[in-house]
Amino acid sequence: MEAERCYGTSSPRARRDGFRIGLQAAFRVMGVWLRLLVFGGVSLRGCGGACVPLGGSRLLICRRQFSGAESETLKQRRSQIMSRGLPKQKPIEGVKQVIVVASGKGGVGKSTTAVNLALALAANESSKAVGLLDVDVYGPSIPKMMNLKGNPELSQSNLMRPLLNYGIACMSMGFLVEETAPLVWRGLMVMSAIEKLLRQVDWGQLDYLVVDMPPGTGDVQLSVSQNIPISGAVIVSTPQDIALMDAHRGAEMFRKVHVPVLGLVQNMSVFQCPKCKHKTHIFGADGARRLARTLDLDILGDIPLHLNIREASDTGQPIVFSQPESDEAKAYLRIATEVVRRLPPPPESFPKCLGN
Repeated sequence: MEAERCYGTSSPRARRDGFRIGLQAAFRVMGVWLRLLVFGGVSLRGCGGACVPLGGSRLLICRRQFSGAESETLKQRRSQIMSRGLPKQKPIEGVKQVIVVASGKGGVGKSTTAVNLALALAANESSKAVGLLDVDVYGPSIPKMMNLKGNPELSQSNLMRPLLNYGIACMSMGFLVEETAPLVWRGLMVMSAIEKLLRQVDWGQLDYLVVDMPPGTGDVQLSVSQNIPISGAVIVSTPQDIALMDAHRGAEMFRKVHVPVLGLVQNMSVFQCPKCKHKTHIFGADGARRLARTLDLDILGDIPLHLNIREASDTGQPIVFSQPESDEAKAYLRIATEVVRRLPPPPESFPKCLGN
């Protein structure tokens, strides 16, 4: 009987008392912010809740219902505590507005959209200076799509100078490593590289900086969103359900970090046979439009699945530059117009360096 009731030399009571002591110690060590996170801003002491026996101890479980004013006060307090450890946002020197192009799923045409969006912004407003930043550290695509190679030069201030092509200033990790070299880096090294790409580039004066984000909702997205003020995010997705699930996550992530989502781009929306002109919705029809309605967002535009777009990107001559009169290029130009229309008013002057 004793063997059935015991594990090793510990009795059930000893194990129960050990669990109780450990639980009490955990609550003592738990910081105020974590208590607020786990218990919704309710302190474990003096909350007027019900007590439930746990072995020989009593665990206090809070069931108090708060009024609207109290609930709002708790939310504000929780927000203040949770924001204490967040980095302070500082604008990128010389950059008026930052537009991030993101997707939850890889392979949906995010980088192609970012490149052509940057070119379309410059084409629509020739007086505006546009830059393109590639923060997809593990899979940089901008060098090939923009037909750029070489190492950035350093300015007198020891800042990297962007490489220039088609009138767009570009910076990418792909300029700093060999084209086929894998980056086998852990998170801290990636964050260090992102910090350098954000803070150690001499952009001059830019009206728009388009940022090509990596797929997903991980460290890079969070670091960029928390370190620099972002004017708006563009979410790219195909109409396929699997891609839309991750696009939904991406949009919700930006909302959580208070980045305005400008809208969705439905990429590879339809394929038209070049011979018979029959249209086929390979990835489904209007999936991104349904998601936009769910999220209360706008569709910025549709990009067809077309051979010309793929060939132009692979040869380093994006379609907005190489075939500006094509229907595909005009679709990107319309998207750029919609993006600018939804941006907040830019600052009157170019941001200066605020120091560390």
